[in-house]
Order: sequence, then structure tokens, then C-alpha cells
Amino acid sequence: MKTNFNKILYLGFVLLGGIYLYRKDIGQTLIYFGIALAFDPFNIEQKWNDRPFWQKIVLISHLSIVFGMVFIEFFNLIRG
Repeated sequence: MKTNFNKILYLGFVLLGGIYLYRKDIGQTLIYFGIALAFDPFNIEQKWNDRPFWQKIVLISHLSIVFGMVFIEFFNLIRG
């Protein structure tokens, strides 16, 4: 896949997730934010160790948000 195509898909899924987050639907937000991570918006042929620091921060922050939503969804299920 080309990087530009990945950027479009990444931004599309993040925007869809943002819409569901605005509507306070954490489950759907989690799905779209998680799928967005599959489409690396940066140079996909560049190894992780060779990436600039800011790209690593963006991807790790995105992953942290997804994990945070997993915990929110999990604790909402437990609470009933």
C-alpha cells in the first residue's frame, strides 16, 4: 500500500472514531481507533528504530488511547 493511501485511511478511521467519541460511544470509538492503527500513516518501509522520535510518540500515544478505552469498556462491563 502506498503511504498516501494509508494516511487517508488512518485519518478516516480516526475521524470516524472521533465522531463516535463525541457521541460517547466508547465501543465504536475503540473499534475505529484500533483499526486506524493498522494503517501506518508514516513511511511503512522505515523500520521502527529508524523513525523520528515524534512519529514514535504519535503512534505510542494512539495505542495508549486505545488501551485506555479497552479498560474503560472492560470496567463498564464489570460495573453492569
